[in-house]
Amino acid sequence: MGELMSRNNYKSICFVAMPYGKKTDFNTGAEIDFDKIYQLAIKPAIEEAGLEPLRGDEELTGGIIHTTMFARLLLSEYVVADLTLSNPNVFYELGIRHAVKPFTTVPIYAKIHPLPFDVGMVRAIGYNLENSTLSKEASLSKEAAENLKSELMKRIQQVINGPQANDSPLFELIPKFPAVELPYEVTHSFRERVNQDKEFQERLDKAKLNLSNRERGMALLKIQQELGDPRKIQTSILLDLMLSFRSVEAWNEMTALCESFPDYLKNHIFVRQQWALSLNRRNKPGDRDKAISLLTGVMKEYGPDPETLGILGRIHKDRYREAKEKRSIMASTALDDSIYAYTEGFESDPRNYYPGINAITLLIEKGDEESLKKAEELAPLVSFAVARCGGASSSNYWDLATVLELNCISSDWFSAVKVLPKMLDKAKESWMLKSTLGNLMMLKQARIRQGHDTEKLQEIINEFEICICDL
Repeated sequence: MGELMSRNNYKSICFVAMPYGKKTDFNTGAEIDFDKIYQLAIKPAIEEAGLEPLRGDEELTGGIIHTTMFARLLLSEYVVADLTLSNPNVFYELGIRHAVKPFTTVPIYAKIHPLPFDVGMVRAIGYNLENSTLSKEASLSKEAAENLKSELMKRIQQVINGPQANDSPLFELIPKFPAVELPYEVTHSFRERVNQDKEFQERLDKAKLNLSNRERGMALLKIQQELGDPRKIQTSILLDLMLSFRSVEAWNEMTALCESFPDYLKNHIFVRQQWALSLNRRNKPGDRDKAISLLTGVMKEYGPDPETLGILGRIHKDRYREAKEKRSIMASTALDDSIYAYTEGFESDPRNYYPGINAITLLIEKGDEESLKKAEELAPLVSFAVARCGGASSSNYWDLATVLELNCISSDWFSAVKVLPKMLDKAKESWMLKSTLGNLMMLKQARIRQGHDTEKLQEIINEFEICICDL
């Protein structure tokens, strides 16, 4: 399968928390060679399960060791923890893992004495050690190594292939104990600090150099097929691939990828949001109902937030556009649903301008006196929110697009023309331009109905259409 599959960079990481080298058990006086246990049983079990094993002492990143350790415990898809010596480091690492991940952690221990009471409830795999008659060494026999390897491999495969099941006592005993959901941007930051290989991202970028979105999507799909089973691939790799499909508007491929994710990743808030977005854009029968269900589930668990309600607002906005085109009686309901979602999204965090600017556009589209008054009230709040992000001085596409839309709404054509080229330059993906263009087209139609001149607005729309063709 070529260079991509000749390396193990993309397999899911199974981080191993355990003592290193030879250590003495103070209860029995036995000396245990943990490196041998790792090499003879733990490492081959993980590899045969299709994962990439990694012990803390195998990191080659340099820098502060705790940074790397925290990153691995937070981000590794799977963890094996050897609790044999009641080693404080291992127990500390297990505690961190149990506090942030409800499942995918497998404890093991040598049966030289019972596990401490506080971890006695965890489902751990025990293994046997043989005492030497000539020394105090307690070693792993060939038979015991095979048994441990077999049992550990089975447990890991159950975690990979089976239904999601809590193995953290906190998540098992405390209903609705909150898992730590790291934003995608934070995981990328960690990846930089643990020196993640950039080859995969480079290959994704190369695939996106094709001339059309269709060709780009096909190239990305080939990369996905070469990766193999998504349940055994690193989370960060899968997320990069998902966002690459989004960037080339490969909505069918993006949706199918999300559906193939392991349970722990399907349940991540960021994935559910993006999955809903792709379902809405794909829009096969039942897609939008499923998208709304995904977003409703997110809000039920985490409460309202601008991103979730922004995507929900977009779904209803698309419903409105389609119903309006068909002259359906349901158009007004879809418009109200969209306005409500966007407005609630902005009010959930007024620092986030995205749902606010969409609410304003739709209120102008509705056009009655009450809606126009509400749009007028929201405009300075949204303007302040985007100004906090840099406004026209920002280098972020969405900041600049929002400034442009506000300028068009207020008919400040001098400022609109000034920010337009900078905004177009920051647009790297056609779907971004299409999203903003849709709002400007809606604004134009509303202004025509209200008797306003739209010549300047049409000139800006023309520049968008040219730029979309170039991408």
